[in-house]
Amino acid sequence: MSDSIDENYTGRAAHTAERSGDAVCNSTDSADSRCSASSEALDQDDIRNDAEPADSQCATSSETSAQDDIYNGAEPTDNLRAASSEALAGVRRRINEIDAQLAPLLARRMACSAQVAQIKSAEGIPVLDASREETVVGLAAQRAQPYGSYVASVYRSLMGVSREMQRDMLRRVSPLAKRIQEAADRQPTAQAAGAITGTVACYGVDGAFCSRTAKLLYPNARLLYCEKFADVFEAVETGRAVRGVTPVENSTAGSVTEVYDLILQYRHSITAGVSMGIRQNLLACPGADLSTVRTVYSHPQALAQSEAFLKARGYTAVSYASTAAAAKMVGEKRDVHLAAIGSAEAAELYGLRILASGIQANENNATRFISISREMRIASDANKVSLVFSLPHVTGSLHRLLGHFAARGLNLTKLESRAARRGGFQYVFYVDFAGASDSQVLASLLTALEDETEDLAFLGNYREITVEA
Repeated sequence: MSDSIDENYTGRAAHTAERSGDAVCNSTDSADSRCSASSEALDQDDIRNDAEPADSQCATSSETSAQDDIYNGAEPTDNLRAASSEALAGVRRRINEIDAQLAPLLARRMACSAQVAQIKSAEGIPVLDASREETVVGLAAQRAQPYGSYVASVYRSLMGVSREMQRDMLRRVSPLAKRIQEAADRQPTAQAAGAITGTVACYGVDGAFCSRTAKLLYPNARLLYCEKFADVFEAVETGRAVRGVTPVENSTAGSVTEVYDLILQYRHSITAGVSMGIRQNLLACPGADLSTVRTVYSHPQALAQSEAFLKARGYTAVSYASTAAAAKMVGEKRDVHLAAIGSAEAAELYGLRILASGIQANENNATRFISISREMRIASDANKVSLVFSLPHVTGSLHRLLGHFAARGLNLTKLESRAARRGGFQYVFYVDFAGASDSQVLASLLTALEDETEDLAFLGNYREITVEA
């Protein structure tokens, strides 16, 4: 455990060091002195050469006093059948006896970990030493046969808790957490999106759902419509736009992978989010009906959302730049054999009729849109955090990292992996979760993640709203 007893051993050398009485804590001493060497650990901690049968390993210790049975034979349970089982009660009493011995040992181990924190602080040593942790986990698994894999999981959790304790003791705040807090302190008490009168880049054309989102977020801005997702990011990067609005995922069709690649490339800050209910409609020129339509144009996401409807009628689906662009084209062609999938707003804008409404397969169909900025902007009412990071290609790295979210009670709303551009089957992970920048929980999380990830990028802390279809 890199973040507990710093015995500095590997492989067989680790075992030898421990047999020599390395770091056994005296539970009767103060917290600073409880981690002391004791030769009494020589044989008690050794691995049995001949593994005992499972039944004999769960045996009552005559050295355990009666008061160690914390339930005194009347253990509470919600299961009436379990409560009436004398055999189960007997095994549970033995478990209670073992727990009574185990808890003080764990406390002594944590005391050693506290001393390690002090040493690491004085000598500028990072909290995490992943290779040492894996060595200790492997040794624990060897000792715990035939339950090695289960005990290894326990040890990984134990070391995660130890690392958290050390960080709490050291009170380290990462440079990233400091920058985020400074950005939050610079912002007004509320996100004055309505006050933005400059140019906002928007994917698609007027009448698209993205256009509707941009108008909702920035009613006083001038919209710069972009044909490609990359154009939105480039407009923000070059300063032609102060914000950029683009879709990022749909509840039916999934993530817009190109946008996630652009997020990784540009590392712009997400300043706002909108989860918009999407009602897809089949649009055609006057004179057309369901029987005349042969070909349907729309954005690939809209086609995917309406796939069942299209297949049932034998229509040919053709991808187009956006839903509104498809509607505009159909309106210009005035061909009764052509149709588009889009919004009611697009139908009105381009002189089309709605032949069928609500053709999406999922009644709860929704698309998430984000607003991006070149500068970090954090509103006081922010309620969501987005991160991207990469991990070393070692056993347990993702499990260890996700433990930081669980330990802080944070609710992950998205976890998605993408192949890293550097290749070699390396991956980056996108994470969304509920949180606010003024939370001490977020500061401690970012400090832990910055210690344990290879490339952590804070994409934004922003307010996300939900808009009904």
